Amino acid sequence: MEFFSGINWTLFGVAVAVALSCWGSAVGVGTSGQAAAGVLSEKPALSTKLIIMQLLPGSQGIYGLIVGFIILGQTGILGGQLADISVTKGLLYFASALPIGIGGLFSAIHQGKSAAANIALCGKNEKMFAKAMMSVTFVELYALFPLVTSILSAVLVSNLNV
Repeated sequence: MEFFSGINWTLFGVAVAVALSCWGSAVGVGTSGQAAAGVLSEKPALSTKLIIMQLLPGSQGIYGLIVGFIILGQTGILGGQLADISVTKGLLYFASALPIGIGGLFSAIHQGKSAAANIALCGKNEKMFAKAMMSVTFVELYALFPLVTSILSAVLVSNLNV
């Protein structure tokens, strides 16, 4: 198998989608977890609310995994019936994985920072939880946009005869 074959480009795209989005999620969840640990040491009753807020940046990793499975499913890799994938099609699958990989990386990191700040806010004023959650979930939109783009792109690529 040639190094720059269609299947290799496809697998590289899957790796980018999953690895980058999971990397961002790990950083985001870690950042918000550090803030939660500080607040929970003084207010353990907030644990459920803060854990929910801490976990929000983890969704981007799930989104990358979803895109990866969609691409693997469309190419037959998951079913054991590997389709003949041209270099062009492999490059297109790779390109379709980039939005969630890059978008997931950055949105998860920044959602973690937002969650950390809003966790600190809840530590000072528990009544601000709903507003704090809204602030953190706004960043989620910037993970959903690349998710939809990657899914639609991957579906389009699977229907192309290239």
